[in-house]
Amino acid sequence: MENLSFEFDGGPNAPKSGKPYSVSGVVASSNLEVLAQPMDLGGKVRFEVNTTVAHFEDAWRAVFADFVDRSQPRDVLFSINDFAAIPPVVSLRLDQAWEALA
Repeated sequence: MENLSFEFDGGPNAPKSGKPYSVSGVVASSNLEVLAQPMDLGGKVRFEVNTTVAHFEDAWRAVFADFVDRSQPRDVLFSINDFAAIPPVVSLRLDQAWEALA
């Protein structure tokens, strides 16, 4: 099991739904679970990953950078429990979790 943490400067979009969290996906083969929680992070966005697949830090960073660039979130913690999901699935689950909060 590998634990990774990433932090990015956030954009202009703070969560507006008023929900305390959102969840997308499931922890199953080739999938992952994303828990998104609004949180005062000083305008940052944080991603915490628990994954069964080691040595893919650069791939995770690239997917998160793309998501932050597209969605421009801020003040959100994304907690991810991964079971070998491929990057398009990670991107989809992030979009779903963010959409439920935005």
